[in-house]
Amino acid sequence: MSSAQAPPTTVPARPDAGRPGAPAPATLVWLCLGIVYVVWGSTYLAIRVAVETMPPLLMGAARFVAAGLLLYGVARFRGAPPVRSLTRAQLGACWLVGSLLAAGGNGVVNVAEQYIPSSLAALVIASVPLWVVLMRRVTGDSVPRLTLASVAVGFGGVALLLLPGGATHLGKPIGFVLVLCAAFSWALGSFSSQRVPLPPDALLSTSVQMAGGGVTLLVAGLVTGEVSDVHPDRFSTDSVLAFAYLIFIGSLVAYTAYVWLLQNAPISKVATYAYVNPVIAIFLGWSILSEKITTTMLVGAFVIVCSVAATVRRESG
Repeated sequence: MSSAQAPPTTVPARPDAGRPGAPAPATLVWLCLGIVYVVWGSTYLAIRVAVETMPPLLMGAARFVAAGLLLYGVARFRGAPPVRSLTRAQLGACWLVGSLLAAGGNGVVNVAEQYIPSSLAALVIASVPLWVVLMRRVTGDSVPRLTLASVAVGFGGVALLLLPGGATHLGKPIGFVLVLCAAFSWALGSFSSQRVPLPPDALLSTSVQMAGGGVTLLVAGLVTGEVSDVHPDRFSTDSVLAFAYLIFIGSLVAYTAYVWLLQNAPISKVATYAYVNPVIAIFLGWSILSEKITTTMLVGAFVIVCSVAATVRRESG
C-alpha cells in the first residue's frame, strides 16, 4: 500500500502480495469499508473519553500490547509464521515503525487530547498524507506539481486552524504542538515502512509493530512518572469501555477489515478512508461530546479534507 495512505489511528503494514482471482462481493467490500470509515473515525472520540481518567501513555501501552497479542493470534490462525521466524532486521524494522506510529503518533495524540477537542486532533492528523508527500519530495522522489499544489493548500488549512484567530481558543497551545508532532511522527513511520525490511505477512507485521510500539509507550509512561497516576478505582466506566473499544474494535476488527480490503478492493477505493475519517470524527465529537464547531474550523476542515482527497486520489490512482 502507498505510504501516503497510512491510517491515523492504527498501525499500517504492507499487504500480502497478490489478490484473489475472483472479485470480492461488492456488499462485503462496502461493509468492510464502512467499518474502517466509522471505527477509525470514532477512535478519536474513544481516546478523548479514555484519557479523562486514564494516564495517556500507559493507556496507549496497554492498548497496543493487548491488540498486538490478539492480532498475532489472528495472524497465526490464518497461517502466518511464528514471530520467532522473523530475522533481527525484520524485528528491528517492526519496532522502529511501530514506535513511530503507535508511540510517536498515536501515543502523543492520547496526550494531546487531554488539551484539545478530538475533532481538532483528527483534522491535524488528517494531514499525514501531506507530510508523507513532502518527505518523498525531500528524499528525491518525483512528485507532480499538481500534487505539491494540493499539499500546499492542505497545509494552508492546517495553518488556518493553528494560527492565532483560528481554532486555538478551543484548546491549550500544548495540545496543538503535540498533535503536530504526532502527525509528523505518524508520517515518518508511514514513510519509513516502505523502506525497511518489514515481514511480508501483513497481519503478522502489524501485530509485532503494535506490540513493539506498546512497549515503547510503556517505557515512556514509566519514565514520565505516569505510574503514580494509575488509580483503577478512579477509572470511570466510560473510560474503561472506551479503552476496550480501542483494543477490540479500533485495533482488531477495523484493521482486519482494512487488510482484507487491501487484498480485495481497488486501492483508490480503500484510500477514501483518509478523508472520510476526519469528517466522521468531527461529527461524533460534536454530537456526542458537544465539542464546538466554529466557522473557521469548518473552513479549515473543508480545505484539509479536499486537499487530502486530491492528494490521495493522485497517489493511488
